[in-house]
Amino acid sequence: MKRLFEIDPRDYDPAGETVRRPSARGIIFRDEKILVIFSTANHYYKLPGGGIEPGEDAKTAMIREVREETGYTVIPDTVREFGSVRRIQKGKHEPVFIQDNDYFLCEVEEQQGRPELSPLEAEEGFTPVFLALTEAIRVNEEYAASHPCAMMERELGVLRILAGLNPA
Repeated sequence: MKRLFEIDPRDYDPAGETVRRPSARGIIFRDEKILVIFSTANHYYKLPGGGIEPGEDAKTAMIREVREETGYTVIPDTVREFGSVRRIQKGKHEPVFIQDNDYFLCEVEEQQGRPELSPLEAEEGFTPVFLALTEAIRVNEEYAASHPCAMMERELGVLRILAGLNPA
């Protein structure tokens, strides 16, 4: 998969033990709006997706994560690779944390089911919404100004790339 960009603040000991947590995320447009997850607790948007479980490939994980976080079912024949973002940094508990985030363009069925949020996602108040790409970028830029973090840098980077490919 094509590397879109890398986030590497070089805040770790390169000789330290490495922990990897790959993830997969969906990019879904409908009526010129993008499907994102809004955190009602923290007021930011993220693309639906999450960690790849043992025995899963990235595409399967993305389909599962989109269903769990949004309630929408991905149409498997519509899935196409978009690109990946690598994040390397000192982890909370790991000397070196590496996360490869694979992004897929896809479509979902019209009917929305009920999301199946983890306790942490429910605490964040994750709510799926379709909205203008420019609005997601605006809100995330405001959030990032006071809460700089690698997750927001990743999401903003991908949203900005999408804005160049799909002007609002």
